[in-house]
Amino acid sequence: MIKHFRHAIEETLPWLSSIGADPTGGMTRLLYSPEWLETQQQFKKRMAESGLETRFDDVGNLYGRLCGTQFPEQVILSGSHIDTVVNGGNLDGQFGALAAWLALDWLKATYGAPLRTVEVVSMAEEEGSRFPYVFWGSKNIFGLANPEEVRHIQDAKGTGFVDAMQACGFTLPAAPLAARTDIRAFVELHIEQGCVLESNGQSIGVVNAIVGQRRYTVTLNGESNHAGTTPMGYRRDTVHAFSRICSQSIEKAKQHGDPLVLTFGKVEPQPNTVNVVPGKTTFTIDCRHTDAAVLREFTEQLENDMRAICDEMDISIDIDLWMDEAPVPMNAELVAALTRLCE
Repeated sequence: MIKHFRHAIEETLPWLSSIGADPTGGMTRLLYSPEWLETQQQFKKRMAESGLETRFDDVGNLYGRLCGTQFPEQVILSGSHIDTVVNGGNLDGQFGALAAWLALDWLKATYGAPLRTVEVVSMAEEEGSRFPYVFWGSKNIFGLANPEEVRHIQDAKGTGFVDAMQACGFTLPAAPLAARTDIRAFVELHIEQGCVLESNGQSIGVVNAIVGQRRYTVTLNGESNHAGTTPMGYRRDTVHAFSRICSQSIEKAKQHGDPLVLTFGKVEPQPNTVNVVPGKTTFTIDCRHTDAAVLREFTEQLENDMRAICDEMDISIDIDLWMDEAPVPMNAELVAALTRLCE
């Protein structure tokens, strides 16, 4: 069986990774981009050829279904997201969707139809890499996505969410999609995106909780001035303010310790030229923890610290908290069952 799956992955992973491959390395497959659409269409074709019933939902989540013989109304769902970050790795997201399909294909060939319905899902989006919105795929599966929250948002190039969606053949729902009530279990295979298992010489682990996340976009406004004629004491330099915020916050995160993590991932100074004091800087913050109260306390203090630094430097600040997701513990029975299977 191991040889079978190794061969199957070696054949399918390069094929899927080639769609959206970036010449500079990795792959870029953003929500509702041409690369995203081609990937979903090609994956749909391959699943259909393997004997699964395939369909898209209204927002682009792709399903491959093998109907159960005794309990068809009860669904075991497995898969992952198909979108990527910019220059993403070929195991993030798509490996979980591929693995679910290959496992179901093997089970069908070996044992025939299952007692309960088993579905593979290739979710439309998880990363939030193109638009300032995350979990569009999974939120729509469970009726948690509000169409009004995305109706007017745009990507960095000014393309509207609705326009990008329509270009791929999908239409923004007028109201939240109804939550699926037939799903009895969901299991996802995912590459470790850190180094804990690897550092401990372990090949597999079972997740017992998903961290909570808070994401911000912060804008600092000072004053652009000539780099050669503006004395240091007269500057309202937003990059200087950002550097103080970044350095102080990261040190506090380190002092706080695991499992809290803090990332300043995107920084855009303006006018972004060599001989002008930057009068505006926009940056993002991503903070995560397994305890909702700790996450809230740390980020609220972070907000206060940023305001204090900006007040001291005569810099105005706008803080936009656009993602606030609570931690989620995993189902104890599933965790125990998966642990037994992995041991």
